[in-house]
Amino acid sequence: MMQGFDFNQVVDRHGSWCTQWDFVADRFGVADLLPFTISDMDFATAPCIIEALQQRLTHGVFGYSRWQHDDFLSAIQHWMRSRFATDVAAESLVYGPSVIYMVAQLLRHWTQPGDEVLIHTPAYDAFYHTINGNQRRVLELPLQRHGSEWLCDMAQLETLLARPRCKVMLLCSPHNPTGKVWREEELRQMAALCEKHGVKVVSDEIHMDMVLSDAQHTPWSQVAQSDWALFTSASKSFNIPALTGAWGIIPDERDRQAWFHALKQQDGLSSPAVMALAATIAAYRDGAPWLDALRTHLRGNMQHIAGRMNTAFPQLNWQPPAATYLAWIDLNPLGIDEQVLQQRLIHQHKVAIMPGSTYGAASRGYLRLNAGCPRSKLDDGLDRLIAALKSF
Repeated sequence: MMQGFDFNQVVDRHGSWCTQWDFVADRFGVADLLPFTISDMDFATAPCIIEALQQRLTHGVFGYSRWQHDDFLSAIQHWMRSRFATDVAAESLVYGPSVIYMVAQLLRHWTQPGDEVLIHTPAYDAFYHTINGNQRRVLELPLQRHGSEWLCDMAQLETLLARPRCKVMLLCSPHNPTGKVWREEELRQMAALCEKHGVKVVSDEIHMDMVLSDAQHTPWSQVAQSDWALFTSASKSFNIPALTGAWGIIPDERDRQAWFHALKQQDGLSSPAVMALAATIAAYRDGAPWLDALRTHLRGNMQHIAGRMNTAFPQLNWQPPAATYLAWIDLNPLGIDEQVLQQRLIHQHKVAIMPGSTYGAASRGYLRLNAGCPRSKLDDGLDRLIAALKSF
């Protein structure tokens, strides 16, 4: 409890058509599991957002809306300036229904079927689906783990960028699922290599507000050299993904016009969800105190996971991630088979935690545990996970 925000209050999400709780059987085959899965949080959103939504609701008319107005654009500019010391030109901003939709749309614009899109692995599973689903090819660059840090092999990166069909690097910054916050010098190295080999960059920065360590998030706009776009949303930070809505920066005017043409003429998407606009404006104007309190709670949750897991299994020596509320836990030191563990977690301990292989075959033996929840739920989940691991 801090600044009047109570992140340990339990909100019953059952019956709210909620993916994590009500539809856990879709992925895990069993209903009524305690879920630590898809990356949304179990917290009510910021009071300033609820108030803004209530005001808009009271108006009562929900006709077609627009996002290209100063209320929305200046809220984004304010947020980027105050949180990341980054100036954003209003004319460079674009809007879309979700970050992944926006990524897919730009991949279709910048690449042809059969072209390669480079991603750092382990990778958010939607990256694989989006690239493959659009008949492009995934080019995997495994991050190298050194202790609790994940590093990009720049020589290997250059080898892949030099491939004739490698057209786009799809960056996840901060990185899901490892929680890596890219250092500015790493980003500058990657930007220079992309420029050298004529590779465009799409930077997914949906976790930009979720840095829990002393590290600083550097938006791609501060280091970019070749053609680029940055996509993000208030949805992750303020737990409002069900409202839909995301935004981005496409600095090149021709690329931006092609974007708008595809959005409106090809896909028929022109009117944004008005509740998403109201929520985003409120978040970026008035939500900073709530977000900072949330990050303190999440940091405490991550330290709690480390304390409990390392006490039970000292050989893990698990360290909290620098960013995201997703605990990326390497269980390989325990020598436990991932599939057998999943069966025990699901059927004996009634808990759903994402298996590492979801994010690439090389991550078998990891777990991705969503820590965006009250401490009581986290402890219940850790009780079940530790019991399952001790049953081997």
